[in-house]
Amino acid sequence: MESSPLQTVTDRPALPRTVLALGFVSLAMDLSSEIIHALLPLFMVGTLGLSVAMVGLIDGVAEATASITKIFSGWISDRLGRRKPLILLGYALAALSKPLFPLATGALPVLGARFADRIGKGIRGAPRDALIADVTPAEIRGRAFGLRQSMDTAGAFAGPLVAIALMLALANDIRAVFWIAVVPAVAAVLIVLFAVEESPAPADAPARRPLRPADLKRLDRAYWALVGIGILFTLARFSEAFLILKASAEGLPLWLAPAVLVVMNLVYSAAAYPAGIASDKIGTKGLLLASLVVLAAADLLLALVPGLTAAFIAIALWGLHMGLSQGLLSRLVADRSPAPLRGSAFGLFNLAAGLAMLAASVTAGLLWEGFGPSASFLAGAGFACAAALALSTLRIGTVTSDCPR
Repeated sequence: MESSPLQTVTDRPALPRTVLALGFVSLAMDLSSEIIHALLPLFMVGTLGLSVAMVGLIDGVAEATASITKIFSGWISDRLGRRKPLILLGYALAALSKPLFPLATGALPVLGARFADRIGKGIRGAPRDALIADVTPAEIRGRAFGLRQSMDTAGAFAGPLVAIALMLALANDIRAVFWIAVVPAVAAVLIVLFAVEESPAPADAPARRPLRPADLKRLDRAYWALVGIGILFTLARFSEAFLILKASAEGLPLWLAPAVLVVMNLVYSAAAYPAGIASDKIGTKGLLLASLVVLAAADLLLALVPGLTAAFIAIALWGLHMGLSQGLLSRLVADRSPAPLRGSAFGLFNLAAGLAMLAASVTAGLLWEGFGPSASFLAGAGFACAAALALSTLRIGTVTSDCPR
């Protein structure tokens, strides 16, 4: 287990240095990504003339691609017994994809850019989460995943703020803003290269045999129940692109469009770390149920109450849902999987969630085009209620030690 020179005044272990480094990596890459994503829906609809249904399809395909890639990268990292090479490759590919956005001239170039970006996310995601679980003692995993999620989301709300400032400074030149977003992406790659350390194997550890597909049978029924819950969570919250389009439809000016993600991610970031700490103390189920109640309320506000004020209240609630759920779901995957299978477990979980995101985003786009924005958000509220009902019937308490090997 990686050690840290930092000591706490209690017996609780300190967070490993690699967790902090990965937090800064996530912050930098999300800063880059969200500068682009805060403007991308309006760039696609306004500049390139694409339909809302096409926006949903592109976002859904991109997220599903990331999730499908995660299963392979997670399994490969388990088989190799190393995480950092795949983490570095994933962040490097995402950085290389950023210049493709300002060069895009139609639907296919945007899809290609999103595809390359999400392939990078897919390659790095499962090995990164597995490395956090590898280096962190079980009793503070909620804190570790909460901190990384919080720092990730700090970049996600800083990115739209930077986008607003750049839109003002550059007279709404979206392509120029996209070019500037390349800089923090490069910084993220450099942090991985020089500050992230592989989890060392104990000196007396037995030789590690190559992982076989048949070994995945060791993932138990509790893990697969968690995968099902993750699917329902994802169906209930389709792409955030629809939040931007909704606020724009309510009269939000183009240059202020990134404020949607600023508000959502500010609340997300503020909630994620405290939620992780709380899960170490009181477990996860109650927090996850609360997150679904909050999401249903957000969807109902977006569907039924007109005006920008109601929209931004709902956007803040959406961020609270994310803060109360995303780090906790990652923590549960870590708790429910044996260490040699963690990369694969995260990959399978994210594959299921990504396919659900594809279905949710395409459905939301079609409902928006056919019946208006309210239909999309009412469907989301329905899935949130279904997820809450399913979750209430399951026992998914938090464990405080690794699963049997």
